[in-house]
Amino acid sequence: MSEPEAAADAAGWHTDEYPELRAGPPWVTDDMVAAQPAVVRALVDSPPEGVGSLADMVREAHEAGLPVTVVGCGTSEHGAMAIAEQLAAAFGGGWPAPVMARQSLDAAEHPQRSGVCIAVSHDGGTRATTLALEAARAAGARTALVTARPGGTASGPAEIVLVTPVHDDSWCHTVAYTSAIAVGAALANALGLATLSGADAEALLGDVLAAAPDAAVLAGSERILCAGVGIDLITARELALKLAEGARLQTAGLHLETLLHGHLAGEDAGTAVVLIDTDQDSVRIARRAEIAEAALAAIGMPTLRLAVPASTDPFARLLAGAGALQALTLELVRARQLNPDLIRREEAPYRRAGEAGDANW
Repeated sequence: MSEPEAAADAAGWHTDEYPELRAGPPWVTDDMVAAQPAVVRALVDSPPEGVGSLADMVREAHEAGLPVTVVGCGTSEHGAMAIAEQLAAAFGGGWPAPVMARQSLDAAEHPQRSGVCIAVSHDGGTRATTLALEAARAAGARTALVTARPGGTASGPAEIVLVTPVHDDSWCHTVAYTSAIAVGAALANALGLATLSGADAEALLGDVLAAAPDAAVLAGSERILCAGVGIDLITARELALKLAEGARLQTAGLHLETLLHGHLAGEDAGTAVVLIDTDQDSVRIARRAEIAEAALAAIGMPTLRLAVPASTDPFARLLAGAGALQALTLELVRARQLNPDLIRREEAPYRRAGEAGDANW
């Protein structure tokens, strides 16, 4: 379709509800990624109003032996997982984890009856997340919301609303994810966990984004599996989502060990694998990753290992992983000459799919 034809087609459907429709790069996603280091620094240096109150609420629930959960959908689910990891670390970690992440629909169907339920909804109106907060509050839990758009449906059942400063104007969310990570760091810090300073967080994310990984090994692959363990599994899942949304690749996010238990039977040399590794302490996990690489090589599957240097600080590991996964995604977006901003809804079948998925329920 020529540019005039594309413009005429867009005139029929492209409303203000959609991200800006650009003719070429830099895409809106590029702008959002570039904004992140400063946004993260601002959130760490000047946490949103209500962080102290929510930290107190979480501490009281933990000391009383009550559940603390963080819920979300899509990128916000991964943001919820990142917040839960950092809050759990503030309470000493271990198993069962003192703070758990849940998918919003699961939380709506089976609500907790006490404790604290924190929701992440960047746009503030995700239906499943709103239902999860409503169900938790009705069952006796205290509630909070992390969002860039207060006043949406998810704000209603939330006792505390933490507002992040920058709205993600691309539907291939990036700053939405790192904002949730930074809010988790601010909450963990308020609970006594030493984390990166704002300046150090800004520098780390900026450095990782600037050092884009070499995506050449993935060239030609139409399916990419992403694998990791623990915190790195969160990064692997978010990478899989960005590769689907932005680079339009078939993908899945798997636990490293799960990858080696049957999944390879359905793959061949046409599938590539990205192994996430920000854990500098676990000899066992490092060895298991080496074994996975050998197994993948036996089938001829290309492998890229994202061994991003990071400390044992969960905030640093999550932030470094976020930068690496986003840099890799943008490399593939450029190689495939795609617009990531509308997550393919400039095409009519994908608009219809989006409308069907957003139907009232």
